[in-house]
Amino acid sequence: MKSLLVRFFLFSLVIAACSIAVTAWLASQATTGAIRQEQGDALETDAQIFDELVHYAATHKDWAGAKSDVDGIAQKYDRRIALTDGNGTTLVDTGGKNSPQLPITPKALVDPLNVNGKIDPRAVGPFKLADEEYRTLHAYADQLLQCTSNRITLMEAPNGRPRLSNLGPGELSTWDDCSVGYRLYTLTVTEKAAYGQLQALFSKCLDQRVPYGRNYDKPPGPGPDNFDWEITTVNGAPPEVVACMDTSRREQLRPYVAAPAQLFLTSPTGDEPMAIDLSTTGATRITLVALGILALAGFASWLTATQLVRPIRALTAATKRTAEGDRTARVAGGAGEIGELARSFNSMSEKLAETERQRQAMVSDVAHELRTPLGNITGWLEATQDGLAEPDPHLIAMLLEESLLLQRLVDDLHDLAQADAGTLRLHPEPIALDDVVDQVVNAQQNREILLRAETTPVHISADPVRLRQALGNLVANAVRYSPPGGEVVVKLFQWQDRAILEVTDTGTGIASDDLPHVFDRFWRADKSRSRRTGGSGLGLAITRHLVEAHGGTVSVTSTLGEGSTFRISLPRA
Repeated sequence: MKSLLVRFFLFSLVIAACSIAVTAWLASQATTGAIRQEQGDALETDAQIFDELVHYAATHKDWAGAKSDVDGIAQKYDRRIALTDGNGTTLVDTGGKNSPQLPITPKALVDPLNVNGKIDPRAVGPFKLADEEYRTLHAYADQLLQCTSNRITLMEAPNGRPRLSNLGPGELSTWDDCSVGYRLYTLTVTEKAAYGQLQALFSKCLDQRVPYGRNYDKPPGPGPDNFDWEITTVNGAPPEVVACMDTSRREQLRPYVAAPAQLFLTSPTGDEPMAIDLSTTGATRITLVALGILALAGFASWLTATQLVRPIRALTAATKRTAEGDRTARVAGGAGEIGELARSFNSMSEKLAETERQRQAMVSDVAHELRTPLGNITGWLEATQDGLAEPDPHLIAMLLEESLLLQRLVDDLHDLAQADAGTLRLHPEPIALDDVVDQVVNAQQNREILLRAETTPVHISADPVRLRQALGNLVANAVRYSPPGGEVVVKLFQWQDRAILEVTDTGTGIASDDLPHVFDRFWRADKSRSRRTGGSGLGLAITRHLVEAHGGTVSVTSTLGEGSTFRISLPRA
């Protein structure tokens, strides 16, 4: 971005964004730790309460005797716990009579048969081992540990059965050396009865839902890899068969677990949590970082201001030198508004230098143009006074011609001064432009040059006096620069909504390098100051101002040695 305005705007946006971001980051860092800790503790506490309630529901047939257990959990975690059934009837509530009303939305649903879509493993139902079975299997487990020199460890499944926890590949062969063998994984009477019940429910579901699925009419039997009641899938079975197994298990376990209950958790008094205050350390950090941002913003602003002021100082110094008369003062350019200002200053300085050169040349040209006729007049008058010349009619006529030349020069300078000052007044009126052409052509007739007009009737609104002056200058120049026997043609025609005047001569022509200067003041193709062709060098400059005052344009085309064509284009409206 090179625009100074855009750069300042973006810089301000960056500073503001950084300030907001850092302030927000500091505030969040100062509070996030405490909030996370509190939220983490709350979530962990809620999860522990939920897990203990699911455990109770998985091991009890109802909530009838749950009050004392739930009170213990509530006291342990300093929470108020309330359980309601699907109709909103309170099953258990650890709050007192003055406790606030429960929230509208429950915290969770306590259902051991649907914990995140799965059956809680502690819901064993009919698979729970009888006391005698429990003691027998654990005796086998102790014998197995002694036989294997404690190379394996045992853990207890939720139904009470011992289970190997770290039996590696190939270690099952070590059982051959132990007298207990596979007794540890032999199904007990309780488990067989439970499997039989599950088999019946599973087969019934298959008959109802999957008539084609009789290949799956048996749940997986006991074995080294699948030996207990935890059956969650049927390998390779379609989804309908898997759904049957899942439904059958839930149906089998439902009578042994408590009914689903809605869980509500609040603080013991129902009050809102205490607000978290920023620590002194956090406030100090915010203050220090804010001061750092302020210092950084100040440094960046100072740096930007320095970069901005440097070219402005250079411009100021160059302006002072220009005011003191130094026309060569220039400043280095750049990008953006400052670079544009520098380029504008350089252009202005160059224009001033060019104007000064033109002024000096104009003063020199005016002095020369005035000196020649004044010198002639003064010389002849002194000669007459000294008796060296007689004041005859010829001398008087020559002096009158010189004075008229001076008068024309003064009038031309006056017209240019009015044009420069913007006081050149026009008196427009409806005119026939072909009449103006005829008047000019008749006034400029010359015996040595063929001067003729080719016109069509054209009517415009313009100042007839000023148009005759402008066209007369062009025709006079054409006649002056055409050799004897040459021809000058003045054409008038319409083109679109413009009136066109063309003055074409068969004169000496103008070199292509000189064409851009023909309308400059005191410019002549012949750089010598001879008066062979006459004229002051102001006619074409006056013509340009007069045409532009009418809202028109003047141009020239020329071929050296063949002649020139000057064209005036005027609006008809």
